[in-house]
Amino acid sequence: MDRLSTLLKHFNLHASTFHQGGFCGTSHLYGQQSVGHAHLLRSGRLAFRDKRGQRLELTEPSLILAVRPQEHQLSATEADDAELVCATLQFDGGANNPLTLALPDYIIKPLGELQGLNGTLDWLFEEAFGDECGRDVILNRLFELMVIQLLRHLIASRSIASGMMAGLANTQLSRALVSIHNEPQRSWTVAELADRAGMSRASFAAHFRETVGVTPADYLAEWRISLTQKRLREGRPIALIADEVGYESPSALARTFRRKVGASPREWLQQNTA
Repeated sequence: MDRLSTLLKHFNLHASTFHQGGFCGTSHLYGQQSVGHAHLLRSGRLAFRDKRGQRLELTEPSLILAVRPQEHQLSATEADDAELVCATLQFDGGANNPLTLALPDYIIKPLGELQGLNGTLDWLFEEAFGDECGRDVILNRLFELMVIQLLRHLIASRSIASGMMAGLANTQLSRALVSIHNEPQRSWTVAELADRAGMSRASFAAHFRETVGVTPADYLAEWRISLTQKRLREGRPIALIADEVGYESPSALARTFRRKVGASPREWLQQNTA
């Protein structure tokens, strides 16, 4: 069972490297663009300040990841001798898609704790501080690979306590979640999802809500709406989308869309393409 491929198929990641080398001074990232950021501290010291003003001193090679637009600040003095590689991150489906919303505002980890990423990180630093042809393109792909491997790590280590990622880390609940992700057009019942999870209906419903934070029916509806939003951005007509995500008519989809989002599909699209 592949817990990530369908998510990444719908909400694919695109990285763009914008800094590699020494860093001295203060960099303010205001989160006003619809991109996230990844910063890799290769060596030296670095101070990080989040949007609430909390400050953290990094004294060993580390990853700073903000998958959604988040205000933050990086600073280092000349004596800190910091070396950084940084990239912007943009996801298909917009900045607030189910994958990014399932992650914390910031993930900050020493590289030594990220088991399974060593080969990719070594290669990324080798490219960043080398001068081979095609370096920029390779760096972008390596950042994308690094984020996918980090998602694997977060699931395997059960690092996130609630939400979709916590559900995917659960052996039983993940079967139901993957079923929803793979077949959103199917009229799933709680009993069918419980059967996929190998649990009783009552136990499944309670455990799903406790872990993921919503009922199975609400999660299915939210997943369908997220897919609808992505396809609206791509210019697909609502009549086709309704069939693809499991609604009997465009009006039925529009009613659920308004209930969940607070606007009609057309109004939402106008607001998000202005």
